[in-house]
Amino acid sequence: MEKYLDESLSFEERAKDLVSRMTLEEKVYQTLHKAPAIERLGVKAYNYWNEALHGVARAGTATVFPQAIGLAAMFDEDFIETIAEMISEEGRAKFNAQQKYEDFDIYKGLTFWSPNVNIFRDPRWGRGHETFGEDPYLTSRLGIRFINGLQGHDDKYMKASACAKHFAVHSGPEAVRHSFNAECNEQDLRETYLPAFEACVKEADVEVVMGAYNSTNGEPCCGSKRLLVDILREEWGFQGHVVSDCWAIKDFHEGHLTTSTAVESVALAMNMGCDLNCGNLYGNLLKAAEQGLVTEETIERAVVRLFITRMKLGLFDAKNKVPFNSIDYSIVDSKKHQELNEEAARKCVVLLKNKDHFLPLDKSAVKTIGVIGPNANSRKALVGNYEGTASEYITVLEGIQRYVGDDVRVMYSEGCHMYKDKTSVLAVNNDRISEALAVADASDVIVAVMGLDADLEGEEGDTGNEYGSGDKPTLDLPGLQQDTLEALKKTGKPIILVVLSGSALSFTWADEHAEAILQGWYPGARGGKAIAEILFGEVSPEGKLPVTFYRSTEELPEFTDYSMKGRTYRYMESEPLYSFGYGLSYTDINCRNAKVSSAEITPGTDIICTVDVTNDGKMKGAEAVQVYVKANRDNAPKLQLKALKKVTLDPGESKTVTLTLKPEDFGLFNEDGIKILNQGEYEIFIGSNLPDTRSIALTGKTPAVIQCSYPGESMEL
Repeated sequence: MEKYLDESLSFEERAKDLVSRMTLEEKVYQTLHKAPAIERLGVKAYNYWNEALHGVARAGTATVFPQAIGLAAMFDEDFIETIAEMISEEGRAKFNAQQKYEDFDIYKGLTFWSPNVNIFRDPRWGRGHETFGEDPYLTSRLGIRFINGLQGHDDKYMKASACAKHFAVHSGPEAVRHSFNAECNEQDLRETYLPAFEACVKEADVEVVMGAYNSTNGEPCCGSKRLLVDILREEWGFQGHVVSDCWAIKDFHEGHLTTSTAVESVALAMNMGCDLNCGNLYGNLLKAAEQGLVTEETIERAVVRLFITRMKLGLFDAKNKVPFNSIDYSIVDSKKHQELNEEAARKCVVLLKNKDHFLPLDKSAVKTIGVIGPNANSRKALVGNYEGTASEYITVLEGIQRYVGDDVRVMYSEGCHMYKDKTSVLAVNNDRISEALAVADASDVIVAVMGLDADLEGEEGDTGNEYGSGDKPTLDLPGLQQDTLEALKKTGKPIILVVLSGSALSFTWADEHAEAILQGWYPGARGGKAIAEILFGEVSPEGKLPVTFYRSTEELPEFTDYSMKGRTYRYMESEPLYSFGYGLSYTDINCRNAKVSSAEITPGTDIICTVDVTNDGKMKGAEAVQVYVKANRDNAPKLQLKALKKVTLDPGESKTVTLTLKPEDFGLFNEDGIKILNQGEYEIFIGSNLPDTRSIALTGKTPAVIQCSYPGESMEL
């Protein structure tokens, strides 16, 4: 028996043996995302390109969960792992069926290029809804648990392969990403842009890392010695494989002008440890090898890494030895998964305003509801981008109609186009306003469903509107949406604003004039059902904002400025519209008796935080207990989230929540990117929101503050 077929040997031994039997040409073509079969060695064709940000994507029917930013709003790392487990289960089921019928096409593999753990540093970035938000700690925790769910916990095999992307310092602008150089100082690099990737590598053992399109500090990310060699491999000890973003390597010579030819570009990428080319440029490695720009040993190293991944997935072992080969296609989009999807949608919705407890609505007290707006009956606004195909979609309009049945009249108007000035080509501008006003006049309450969809915000090349790149030019509601809202208000009818978007918008007018505001994100294929259930009080909203909602772009630095000064809750100076970590509830959950095990920070010793969490309201609800740390010194972040725990409580129920702070959580990076535990005073805040004036004013809840200190000499961590 050939060694590569011997299941008693290590995957590394087997992969090395297999690759040693290949010709140089065969090795080269295995470094393309569409790797051809090598029949003489029993190697099947394999396409590495697959997506699973919020469900198995682009390969037919699958459970379409809320978009990643919505999953982040759950502030629930346990639940996000459960979702990822469901995604990988469906991925395996689909893969098993596809293999049976010899379908080796794109989006049919087990190497999922998810999650996106870039930091959503600027609300204008179109791809921000693919991320877990603006905070390095939250992104790290959710990224780790998402990866754990995808890859599974089997002692030998991976259920699926996860990928942390896009490495690194990447968050727009989309329009110039193929030539853009993100300049970033060492402090911001270590404090903001790298922690989530480091956590995914060191704590989650992520199998794949994807490089970004842009350059960082002068090096194209997919060919960066600093990122791929010095940090990823040598400093963090990454053992998996690196994949380029799609066609990013041609940007070396076409956009960044780091190299002059395709041959030089592939040599640079391969020599720096980019093992797999999403695209076809790595065919030029044959020329690069002929010209002495890359050695066969370097190519072989990459191919070994790639086959280790495939072997970890069980693709070279007896079918009965791999536990995931028995997963049947019947679990795809099953009732169990649909129910989990609905639960996720309910958990992700954030209640931003609820004037005088206007919500929940009493079905028995309402005769007619007017559902108005471009997102009210939009399937696209349910799912975001990188989405699968659901067997059923439930829009907000449909969710409300189903919930109230024949008991309440539901009237509908599109109100306006999402971003154009008319809905019909031959009509005059604002051609739906009279209908919207007629619906409003006939209704007791208006549910205005506004926002964006992935036609407006998304990846460069994916969006199809006049904004083009996918980034937002402003934080305003686009098109005639704001005008429509103001016209509806003049009817005197109460307005509930439901916003479906993947990013922060500025609705200062609605904050002043609407009775209630719900941020629904892109809530998944069944999101309309969940939103209806929240509107009528079937469940209490529990989502929290994973990003800051600013009042305008005037508060923000230039989009192209990657310095964190003035950005996100950790560094901004102005008061936000709504703060990171903020979200209201229908019930009244309070945190009391916050304590810490020690007020003195001691290297090597954890600080244990405890707090009693009680539901003093009349509904079952959930709260995300948040622990923030502040170092009382100049040039430090204002606050940093360092611990988090989601707790669900029945009315009258109380639980003691325990959270852990490590000495490293008090460390700060200096200008050289070195983490230092500085001698001095610190504060620990424990509660259900940020300890900022805006959150306290809106929630009426002030987090407990506990003074602590590190009396020793400042030390490197």
